[in-house]
Amino acid sequence: MIYEGKAITVKALESGIVELNFDLKGESVNKFNRLTLNELRQSVDAIKADGSIKGVIVTSGKDVFIVGADITEFVENFKLPDEQLVAGNLEANKIFSDFEDLAVPTVVAINGIALGGGFEMCLAADYRVMADTAKVGLPEVKLGIYPGFGGTVRLPRVIGVDNAVEWIASGKENRAEDALKMGAVDAVVAADKLQAAALDLIKRAIAGELDHKAKRQPKLEKLKLNAIEQMMCFETAKGFVAGQAGPNYPAPVEAIKTIQKAANFGRDKALEVEAAGFVKLAKTSVAESLIGLFLNDQELKKKAKHHDAIAKDVNLAAVLGAGIMGGGIAYQSASKGTPILMKDIREEGIQMGLNEASKLLGKRVEKGRMTPAKMAEALNAIRPTMSYGDFGNVDIVVEAVVENPKVKQAVLAEVEAAVKDDAILASNTSTISISLLAKALKRPENFVGMHFFNPVHMMPLVEVIRGEKSSEVAVATTVAYAKKMGKTPVVVNDCPGFLVNRVLFPYFGGFSKLLGFGVDFVRIDKVMEKFGWPMGPAYLSDVVGIDTGHHGRDVMAEGFPDRMAVEGRTAVDVMYEADRLGQKNGKGFYAYETDKRGKPKKVIDPQAYELLKSIVTEQREVSDEDIINFMMIPLCMETVRCLEDGIVDTAAEADMGLIYGIGFPPFRGGALRYIDSIGVAEFVALADKYAELGALYTPTAKLREMAANGQKFFG
Repeated sequence: MIYEGKAITVKALESGIVELNFDLKGESVNKFNRLTLNELRQSVDAIKADGSIKGVIVTSGKDVFIVGADITEFVENFKLPDEQLVAGNLEANKIFSDFEDLAVPTVVAINGIALGGGFEMCLAADYRVMADTAKVGLPEVKLGIYPGFGGTVRLPRVIGVDNAVEWIASGKENRAEDALKMGAVDAVVAADKLQAAALDLIKRAIAGELDHKAKRQPKLEKLKLNAIEQMMCFETAKGFVAGQAGPNYPAPVEAIKTIQKAANFGRDKALEVEAAGFVKLAKTSVAESLIGLFLNDQELKKKAKHHDAIAKDVNLAAVLGAGIMGGGIAYQSASKGTPILMKDIREEGIQMGLNEASKLLGKRVEKGRMTPAKMAEALNAIRPTMSYGDFGNVDIVVEAVVENPKVKQAVLAEVEAAVKDDAILASNTSTISISLLAKALKRPENFVGMHFFNPVHMMPLVEVIRGEKSSEVAVATTVAYAKKMGKTPVVVNDCPGFLVNRVLFPYFGGFSKLLGFGVDFVRIDKVMEKFGWPMGPAYLSDVVGIDTGHHGRDVMAEGFPDRMAVEGRTAVDVMYEADRLGQKNGKGFYAYETDKRGKPKKVIDPQAYELLKSIVTEQREVSDEDIINFMMIPLCMETVRCLEDGIVDTAAEADMGLIYGIGFPPFRGGALRYIDSIGVAEFVALADKYAELGALYTPTAKLREMAANGQKFFG
């Protein structure tokens, strides 16, 4: 053994060839943490010191190659002073460069996922052989940063600037065939042939059949583009990527600027340029928020995994109520491998549900994400029915009928009599108490909420709601089914609106107050979209449905009368009474026309302004900052209350629920991280400035205590 550590070993194979193997003890994946980097330093030094070595192959002892850097260490590192962070980055890069500069040829065998620092390790080798099932990429922009272990330097010199910009700015994972086509790897083989292919390649390089020094040279030099080519290439790329990324995500454009700045330098100077830009991005609030999101997501996955031990298998599901929502649920279940019965009392409902599932599957085939054979298989896994005759073998039933407690209770009692005793019943209600609905059931312990968001196929969140009598097995099984459907489940406790809608309605309450002061709803939409929301509150109301919002508002007002009850008529009442229900009937705050692709396009409708005049109580001048505060303070305050009331267990789950459920701006990290970014004491002081607006704006006693003690929700 030439070197043996806890993450890396270097051992002799044959005829002067050694294997540098990544296999981080105690972890399911390899990653670049401090330990691994330190051991890579020692491994490279040991190889350099051994004159008998003729070639190196790099392998992984895990199913993946290396998933990247250890994100948990980022958070601490990024707090260091700039100079220290740059120095640390260059020190790590020196290890990769010393590996690249070894006097002998190097080949890396990519057996599985190689992302971020893992792929940057591959780029430092002379040759790359990849298993046909593996994926490679540089996803750092998704964390608000860009590659920091030489990715912006080596990749453009290996696959060309245009291709490198696309890979780095998109952060996507690339399949083996695409990596080979681009020249990012030198060979693709079946996974069981990977070791043999790597050995064959290294032997050919040792024998002089392949010139590894010539292969290495372009990575050490400046980019081979003249001044005009550089200008055309980089300026075009920056313009296009800026348009795609938007103003709130600077990392993709900064990555291009870095490649451009380093274009006329050799490797070592180019790495200094990369390090300086990397540190600049690492210090941004966007990076802090997006890295926080990544860590929150990991926490959610870990919590969901805890349920696996007691969850029952779901081999057959059912959905009650077809239509758009039922069809979406059926599609999601069938396309992810769980057969599902789809029941409705009307033939047209069944047809609508089947059409929705068929349309969604057809789109996947069109985009090349599914074969026609797989589409047929998924469609066959959806069994339409108008009776309970086949419900005896169902493991879980998702009720998705009209949002009316009496109707839901009647349907749930009916289905309970048709299923086996241990079948789980779940209601896809958005606001109605699960404990209330459970009163109609003989086995309330088998009943939970399973709230999907519309459109089902696009929205990643499912709220799993624990009622007063819901058993842990029922919760765990529903969580497991949601995961199997490809969704991110968040377990919440029962209350009107649960987590997401309970928090969303105070946001709409702020919108309603602004309209009462005569503020133009189009202006409000523009301000909130600039703030980072995918759509403003008026447009969102139209998309959700004015009738849905009207009903939800009444449920929330009944549940939380102290702060959500409203006096007098509001904008939602005016629209509802005028039968302006939003996109579903072509008119709401906006009117809707069909564009060339058949999608609804919003247009200004003077009639909406006429109707809204009747609810203006006073004309008040408000700034854009006021608009943001009117909307965001109540949303954030209600999120705080949900955490304090135990509706959700952790700040991470609260924030992820809002990001996945209602599109809270990811670069702001969630409502609680947004409070942290302002400062808890500063947020409390800000809320107090708007105290005249009522209880929605009043900080809780515990939040005031946090402010006084200098506490945060994260860290």
